[in-house]
Amino acid sequence: MANQLRIAQFQEESPSLESYWRSAILFGRNTSTYKFALARSLEDIAREGRSSATLEELAKPFSRHMCEHLAVAPKQATGRSGKFIDACAGFNAGTVRERELVDAAVSNGFAYVLDAYHNVNGAELPVRFFEASGRGRGRTVTITDDLFRVLEAAPSVGLEAEARWGLVEHAWEVGVSSALVSIAYDGDTGMFRAAEKGVRRRSLASARHALNGYQKGQCFYCYGKIELEGAKACDVDHFFPHVLAPALQEVNIDGVWNLVLACPECNRGEGGKFARVPAIEYLERLSKRNEFLISSHHPLREAIIAQTGATEDDRRSFLSRVDREAVNVLIHRWRAPTRGIAMF
Repeated sequence: MANQLRIAQFQEESPSLESYWRSAILFGRNTSTYKFALARSLEDIAREGRSSATLEELAKPFSRHMCEHLAVAPKQATGRSGKFIDACAGFNAGTVRERELVDAAVSNGFAYVLDAYHNVNGAELPVRFFEASGRGRGRTVTITDDLFRVLEAAPSVGLEAEARWGLVEHAWEVGVSSALVSIAYDGDTGMFRAAEKGVRRRSLASARHALNGYQKGQCFYCYGKIELEGAKACDVDHFFPHVLAPALQEVNIDGVWNLVLACPECNRGEGGKFARVPAIEYLERLSKRNEFLISSHHPLREAIIAQTGATEDDRRSFLSRVDREAVNVLIHRWRAPTRGIAMF
């Protein structure tokens, strides 16, 4: 019940269309990656300026996205792969033709995902981003104005879906959730990467896009609007400054629990945070953010739990202890001017 309350609260604090679209991607347990492929395919159709597609037309981008991911991550479902994924693997291997691949997608790829897409945490979303009509191969998917509005207001949502997809793939690849403790943030590339022994080392997802959905496109500190790409791209900031690493050797200072997105002004601008400890109200905000990640069954949830505590009380105690130790070392606290309206 507590998890349900947190998920509902995340949606209701800012009942924007972007929040509802993100909730379909960010929340809920995954048994296959079809949801991510569908989200990317709907975006592809919408960005072409089309408002509807037959199942066969939708199957083409749907299959393409699945084949691209399957080429680098063989596990795309928790159970048996199924006829559609088998067809994708065959297409990648050159044993299945494109016509056969599309037919497999139409027959087996959309069996559940179209009907289940708008269901989040056991209930239907109050908005719909597409409607499916007809039956069987004659089904048509009609994109609603709400999805067009989302793509205009938050153009990065597709990359957020890609980031989540990559992390889910890795969670299934390593098999043991606790192995995700070893996922490392690479500051040079801005990516989360696999670091476990015996697991293929590869970049998994952009840290910016993986974290942005939970900050709703806002700076963690000032609530100002942030950009994910380009010269004014936001920073991936260590909430407790990285300079503390030698003093807090038992703490994984690079863990996702300690990473937030900050605008350049807050992180390193005039009067910025730099190597100071954030004001105490931000510690509550960090705790709340981490509980959202855990409640949403985020692929990194086990890493956060392993690094900060098994229960919410344990995790709050952990943050309080690190905060005390950080202040003892760095002395000064820092607070940002508010530049936007609180949305998370």
